[in-house]
Amino acid sequence: MSNTAQMLLTRQPIFDAHQKVVAYELLCKSESVHQLVSADDDSLSSVAVLDAYTSISDHGEVKRVPAFISLSFAILEKTGLPGLPKKQVILEFSLQGIEPKTALKSLVPLINEGYRVAVSNISDPAAFASLLKLVYVVKVSVADKSATEILALRKSMTEWKRPLMATDINDYDTLEHCIECKFSLYQGNFLSKPRTIQGQKVKANEVVIIQLLQILNDPKATPEKIEKLILQDPVLTYKLLRIVNSAAYALVREVESVAQAVVLLGLEQVRKWATVISLDSHTGKPEELTRNLLARAHMCELIAIKQKRQPASSFFMVGMMSGIHLLLDIPQDELLVQLPLADDIKQAIADFSGPFGDILSQVMYYEAGEWDKLPDDFDGELYENAYREGLRLTRESMQALYEAG
Repeated sequence: MSNTAQMLLTRQPIFDAHQKVVAYELLCKSESVHQLVSADDDSLSSVAVLDAYTSISDHGEVKRVPAFISLSFAILEKTGLPGLPKKQVILEFSLQGIEPKTALKSLVPLINEGYRVAVSNISDPAAFASLLKLVYVVKVSVADKSATEILALRKSMTEWKRPLMATDINDYDTLEHCIECKFSLYQGNFLSKPRTIQGQKVKANEVVIIQLLQILNDPKATPEKIEKLILQDPVLTYKLLRIVNSAAYALVREVESVAQAVVLLGLEQVRKWATVISLDSHTGKPEELTRNLLARAHMCELIAIKQKRQPASSFFMVGMMSGIHLLLDIPQDELLVQLPLADDIKQAIADFSGPFGDILSQVMYYEAGEWDKLPDDFDGELYENAYREGLRLTRESMQALYEAG
C-alpha cells in the first residue's frame, strides 16, 4: 500500500452564507496532514494531490477552491514548513494548550510570508489579541450551543474584525442561527439531516426518475421501454438529447430519439446521464449535495468492479439512493416505502445489511473521515483510489451537464 493510501485522505466542504462551497478541509487519519506537505515525498507534496481534492465543477465551470490543512505547532517547530502553493492552501492551527507568545512566534512569520492562517480552539480571545488581528479566519465551534449562546459567541469575537467560521453545525436550525449572526463561513454535517415536511410524498416526475434508474439496471429492458419512461419527463428528455448531441460525443449524425440514444450510447452511459440529470433537477439544494451523492455512487461502483462484485451498477444505485431523501426533503424511511427499489438495495440503505450495505457503510465512513469505524482489514489503497477517481468522474459529469443544458 502506498503512503498516499495509508493517509486515508478525504475532504469536508466549507460553505458561505449562500451554501456555495468556497473551500474544503482536508481530513486525514494521522494527527495532521503533515504527510501531504512533507518534503520527503514528491508524490504527496505535489500540486496534483491538492487539485484532486479541491477541483470542482460549479455550475459547469471547473474551478479550484482552497484547502484547509491542519498542522500542529510541534510539527512546525520540528520540521518547518516546505513551500506550498499559497493560493491553494489555508494553514490551520489549534490554539488549545498553546501559549500566546509561542503562537505569535510560530505563526507571524508564516503570515508575513503570505500564507493564510486559520486558528481554532481559542479559550481566551483577549490573550491572543495580537494574533487575532492578523489571521485569515477564526474557527468557532457552535456544537450544542443555543441561539443565544451562538449570538454571544459571535459578539465576543467582533473586536478583532476577522472573518469567523462557524464549525460543528449539525442541523438546519443551527445553520440558520449562524447565518442570522452573520458568520462568514460555515462547516459541519448539517447536510446529512433534512428538514422533515409532514405528509410530503414523492412527486410524479420524481417517481419517473426512480423508475428509470431502476429499469436502466435491468439487462432485459428494451430501448423502446426505456424511451417510453424517459418521455414522461420533458426536462429529462430534453437534457438527455442535448448531452448526447453535444461535442463530447462527436456523433456522425444527430440523435433524434431517446431510443436511438440508448442504442448508440448503451445502457451504462444513459444510466449515468439520467442519474446526473435527476440529481441536478432539484433546485434550491446546495450543489455540493449533488456532488457528494454522485461521488459516493461512483466510489461504490468502482470498488465493486475492483472486487469483482456483480452487478456493479447496482452498487452505483445504492450509493446514489443512500442520500436521495436529502434532495427530496423526506425522511429516509418514508422514502424507502414509496420507491420501487429491490429489497436488498432498500435494506442496504436502511441498515447497511448485506454485500451492498458492507461497501456503502465503508464508503460513507471513509468520506466522513470516521476512520475508527473502518474494519481492521480495510483496503486503504483501493478506497483512496476509488475516492479520488469518484471525485474526478463527478466533476466531469457535472461539467458536461451544464455545458449541454
